[in-house]
Amino acid sequence: VTFSNERDIDAINAEAYSEFRAEASKHKMRHFLEVFNPAFDIRLADKTDIGSFINDNIVRTLAGVMSRDFPLFLKLQYNGPRAMEELSSYDPAQLIVGILGGAAGTTRDTFELLSQAEKYGARVALFGRKIHFAESPLDIVGLMREIVARTVTSSEAVKAYHGALQRKGIKPARPLAEDAQL
Repeated sequence: VTFSNERDIDAINAEAYSEFRAEASKHKMRHFLEVFNPAFDIRLADKTDIGSFINDNIVRTLAGVMSRDFPLFLKLQYNGPRAMEELSSYDPAQLIVGILGGAAGTTRDTFELLSQAEKYGARVALFGRKIHFAESPLDIVGLMREIVARTVTSSEAVKAYHGALQRKGIKPARPLAEDAQL
């Protein structure tokens, strides 16, 4: 779902999601809800408050949904600490918040995104392309687990990742100094 801040369009999307849930329930299929930030101007008075806009729409979309039809988790863009904390604390017993990997960036960007999202309440990370396109997917996932466990910082994880690449004779896509930048 992408919320548009256009009443009629958002109502059509809400109805389509309702129909999807009914069909999924009929087939005893569980689902997750993926919410995208709009890639177009939605005419918010405060352009920096996209997180609150998204959160408000998610809560409205899920209002009244029965437990058996509730999404297993949400998948959305990380919109900063306040928005993540707000959404994650809304109904932590039922609403599991997850983040998507976002745009391409450095390995430090990947690790820092994961660190910040977990710190402020995210419980799922769906980083498909960031893992798939990593020089060493198993090493990057192993270090992601360490970040979530808070045994390493994002900066330390980048150094450890480059060390693992070097031990395996894998040429990194970026030199360490560049890959350690946010």
